[in-house]
Amino acid sequence: MFSCVLVRETPEGMANKAARAIQMKIMENNEKKIPTVLGLATGSTPEPLYRELVRLHKEEKLDFSRVITFNLDEYLGLEPTHTQSYSYYMHHHLFDHVNIKEENIHLLDGKLPLEQLDQHAKEYENLIQEAGGIDIQILGLGVNGHIGFNEPGSALDSRTRVIKLDEKTREANKRFFNSKDEVPTHAVTMGIGTILQYSKECYLLASGSSKAAIISAVHEVSSPTVDIPATALYAHKNVTVILDEKAASLLPSTVKSTKSPLLSRSLYAHKTSEEKELFSGCKLSPV
Repeated sequence: MFSCVLVRETPEGMANKAARAIQMKIMENNEKKIPTVLGLATGSTPEPLYRELVRLHKEEKLDFSRVITFNLDEYLGLEPTHTQSYSYYMHHHLFDHVNIKEENIHLLDGKLPLEQLDQHAKEYENLIQEAGGIDIQILGLGVNGHIGFNEPGSALDSRTRVIKLDEKTREANKRFFNSKDEVPTHAVTMGIGTILQYSKECYLLASGSSKAAIISAVHEVSSPTVDIPATALYAHKNVTVILDEKAASLLPSTVKSTKSPLLSRSLYAHKTSEEKELFSGCKLSPV
């Protein structure tokens, strides 16, 4: 069971909830003069999240100068300047619009020769470890249940690596390219084990009716299974799922009416008053 499930009417409402959590963490850590480490996702789902973070920077002076970022994944074979590379995506949607330091941006390099990628993946994980882990990890959800590019069949303890993309993933992503033939066949991704080990808090975001079936499937599974990679997050103690109403449309009415399974009382007790307000949609478990 996830720590908390929140349902909002629109993708923007969903994104604003996640942005508020990130804002509070950045402000809290800036006050302590320590970095905030964010794990970031790409795709259409987090776009409104990044728009809201840019707004918070420009209108409310949210300071990104101590923020360190690690992206989940990258296509193989695309130049960083390619409009469908995730390097381009992140600069276009977030990095170019806030005061983050270039040296604090960490992106997987999909243009390295294949023989160098294993070492690159190990070095990437070492950088995450040296940063003290990830304070908040943002995750999207594929129509086949993937997180990052961890496709069905990925080991629950998998590490950062090269992976062949599932045909469902390529089909879903062809809308970003001229045709499916242009969608890369491989990517480099943080592993499921990497996410579970280094992320202190995870936010899984899903919006739109195309995600309703997989959200329902994840909800129906009671324990992690390699067939639906997102269920690996059941093994993490601090996961918040934020959905819009379309993505939540196939969930049981009891979940949608409460907006939540149970939020651990022990987790809730350690949250600040502002954080408690943020999670006011969650019911508390007995423990």
